[in-house]
Amino acid sequence: MTGRPKIGGITMRRLAALLLLAAPLPALAQSLPVVEEQSIDQLRAAMASGTSSEAITRAYLARIEAMDRKGPSLRAVIAVNPDAIAEAKASDARRKAKKLLGPLDGVPILIKDNIETRDPIATTAGSLALKDNVTKRDAPVVALLRARGAVILGKTNLSEWANIRSTKSMSGWSAVGGLVRNPYALDRTACGSSSGTGAGIAASFAAAGLGTETDGSVVCPSSMNGLVGLKPTVGLVSRSYVVPISHSQDTPGPMARSVKDAAILLSAMVGADPADPATADAGKYRRDYAAALTPNGLKGLRIAVYRGEMPTLEKVQFERALAVLKALGAVLVDVTRPKTEGMGDAEFDVLKFELKSDLDKYLAATPPAVKTRTLDQVIAFNSANAATEMPYFAQEIFDMAAKSKGVDEPTYKDQRAKSLAAAKGAIDKMLADAGATILVQPTYGPAWLSDPVYGDQYTGPSSSELPAISGYPNLTVPMGLVRGLPVGISFIGPVYSEQALLNAGYAYEQASKARVAPRYLPTVDAGPNIEAVR
Repeated sequence: MTGRPKIGGITMRRLAALLLLAAPLPALAQSLPVVEEQSIDQLRAAMASGTSSEAITRAYLARIEAMDRKGPSLRAVIAVNPDAIAEAKASDARRKAKKLLGPLDGVPILIKDNIETRDPIATTAGSLALKDNVTKRDAPVVALLRARGAVILGKTNLSEWANIRSTKSMSGWSAVGGLVRNPYALDRTACGSSSGTGAGIAASFAAAGLGTETDGSVVCPSSMNGLVGLKPTVGLVSRSYVVPISHSQDTPGPMARSVKDAAILLSAMVGADPADPATADAGKYRRDYAAALTPNGLKGLRIAVYRGEMPTLEKVQFERALAVLKALGAVLVDVTRPKTEGMGDAEFDVLKFELKSDLDKYLAATPPAVKTRTLDQVIAFNSANAATEMPYFAQEIFDMAAKSKGVDEPTYKDQRAKSLAAAKGAIDKMLADAGATILVQPTYGPAWLSDPVYGDQYTGPSSSELPAISGYPNLTVPMGLVRGLPVGISFIGPVYSEQALLNAGYAYEQASKARVAPRYLPTVDAGPNIEAVR
């Protein structure tokens, strides 16, 4: 795939990263600590025992330097934060003064590059049209993490414009960052749009990270990169200063290597934001989501099970996961998904109309250095720079959105009402039919080959559509490998049921121990073998 473009601030950000890594290390950090596969609790224990946040942060930066453009060349990180070491040193000072801000203090976190940070790096959404979008402000969700002492390590690559530009896109590709590679098999997709966060956290480039989802963009890359990913209830986490697609469906979400790490991150993300009316009730749900986790979280719990249509090997793995749930005391009730004719088309209309209005509003408030201040101007920029912006796929969704009247389109409200009623109705009916509070199903099939000619080739069932449209939460947890590639199981519930989903997912995770660390293979055997849950 194409390399990182040598344009404007992009090269300077890379230079800043190299200079940062080349800086002399203090004696304490001469031997960098092991950070691969380390949980947040393990990092906290290390810091409590004398390892500095600075040393941990340098270890992650060294790992990114060694593996993101060298070695397996994952292309998961668009830019490291030149201020990361200073933030780590500030955490070390707080620890010395016994004034820690919480469980994330000193813990390095990666942020998807459609979420603004106050650091001297651009928020690009993967597009060269936003290469000068240095806003010098934190999105509220980032401000909450920073207020709890998290070290903002850098920004992750993504499917450009969060995968809303083209129906024939290749997930994980952006003009700024190139193509993200799956650390389990480098020729496979990392899915999207939070592909860089997915691959980067799987590869231990940080303790955990933020993604965003409109429909599938947290749970798909989490599932295909062997991670836990939570798409929260829409309105639990602020969307302000996040490059938008849809105010009806957009939300940031945590991505991590364990349920507990995802719960710790979520606990720091929740909060009301006056600029985001959807979050008006979020303050009621601020809590320590990790504190309530227990291995007994499935005992006596009624769970609706939707199997759907899936290939044999994925079905075998899912049945093994269901057996774990049952052995832990869950009562499993099979359900049939209600028909939802027209829901997908209605959702697509809503996304187009809201993209037009929401993106125009966001672009109008970007710094003066950003010259593309409307969707029409972005389209013109892409056409004028087609060799770098559109080498593989075009921008037909952008074109369709631009031709609409946005949320003033006469059919907008009806289409939103139609898709919302269908999605909520389907989940609610499956839960009611089973007398259950949680629905489980496979998240996605295994990762497909990255293909610049034909684009994405989704396989197997998908858990994302109904929760995305309804605004309900969706938690994916690893359930093992199929032909060497990760697959996940989704736990879905009604609005603000995050605690129940995390409890169930944690109990399953602790019993199944299904996650397998990546091996950075060039490819995987496509034969009929399947790895057992250990």
